[in-house]
Amino acid sequence: METSDTIILLILIGCMATNIPVALCLLFTSIVGFVCFSDFPVLLLFQTLFRGLDNFALVVVLFFILCGNIMTAGTIVEKLIKVANSLVSWLPGGLGMAGVIACGLFGAISGSTVATVVALGGFMIPALIENGYPEKYALGIMTTSPNLGVIIPPSIGMILYSAISNVSLKGLFATGFVPGFLIMFSVSVYTYFKFRKDKKIVRQPIPNGKEILKILKEGSWSLMLPVIIFGGIFSGAFTANEAAVVASVYAFFVEFFIHKSIKIKDVKKITIESAVTCASLLIIVTCATAFGRYLTLSNIPGRITETVLETVQSPAMFLLVINFLFLIVGMFIDIISATMILGPVCLPMLSAFNIDPLHFGLILTVNLAIGYCTPPMGVSLYISGAIAKRNIIYVSKAVIPFLIIQIVVLLIITYMPDLVLFLPRLMGLV
Repeated sequence: METSDTIILLILIGCMATNIPVALCLLFTSIVGFVCFSDFPVLLLFQTLFRGLDNFALVVVLFFILCGNIMTAGTIVEKLIKVANSLVSWLPGGLGMAGVIACGLFGAISGSTVATVVALGGFMIPALIENGYPEKYALGIMTTSPNLGVIIPPSIGMILYSAISNVSLKGLFATGFVPGFLIMFSVSVYTYFKFRKDKKIVRQPIPNGKEILKILKEGSWSLMLPVIIFGGIFSGAFTANEAAVVASVYAFFVEFFIHKSIKIKDVKKITIESAVTCASLLIIVTCATAFGRYLTLSNIPGRITETVLETVQSPAMFLLVINFLFLIVGMFIDIISATMILGPVCLPMLSAFNIDPLHFGLILTVNLAIGYCTPPMGVSLYISGAIAKRNIIYVSKAVIPFLIIQIVVLLIITYMPDLVLFLPRLMGLV
């Protein structure tokens, strides 16, 4: 590593240590790099800032955010929770299982971990505690299960990775189902054995056929959302961008005309909130794009590739090192910034180790999803802590068993690529 590379790295880390917003850290570091350590004109940097926003793929982010906000403001979330409850609430630990299943269903629509924590955490954490579940368990499961929001497609992280790597977004989406199912299944099994002999836990009676049919009928409009999204994308009826628009229109139609849970006056508020959220993400994306442009023009990814190839010979060891690096980065940087920075750096190395870019994109996404629940910058920790009025240390301890489960799943998908590439291959997307 050259002296200039070390200085740039220290500047970036130093800025982040001072609590400067990530976007400004990336922008300032890019400016220093262009001015002090390159012969390229600064005008090129500002051109990159604008080109970073001139990407049609980013439209999908706005509409999935809008769709998630419409559902949060309405009653689709409540309907999904009722459906999940009807399936498993009568089992030992059933309400906890219902929480993780509901996170999977909501994540299959919103594409966002933060939206899933906000929408489900505020409802499920108090409900679990009221039904006799330990507070640490309630916080742990409802802080980590929303990670399914970026693992199960559609995923904002996957959309951005597809944009920088040019891999098939459909194929990338298809890889997310297996780890999502494994996490839901593993957490449910853990919950079952944890509470199977606990008499303090309130267990719901086994619902009869009529009750289940009634709940499914009430939730049918909500359950159709993921069917429309995935059915449309994978059947080729519409693209991911079009799917996001269709999902938003459908969610609005259901909440306004069917459930009648939102009014005309709410539309303006929902739209503005979605626009502000999307704008903040786009600022991060464009600053990360500028930083990535500096890295590329300075050939830093090429030099890193050479260094890695000299020191790491085995694909298995490379994947282990990459996982460790991503987990550390996820503790400090959000998934949007990390994807935009690490993607261009790591992609040149994949061919040397015969790693499929789709497989690598999933590994990157799952690692950075775990970062939402790891201190000191894990956003989900702070949201859950605010809901339960607990500090970050308490919540960090509560999530440990569930993070272990997700890391085990991460290792499984890392070293068993055929398991996650099975669906894309079956669909002819690889």
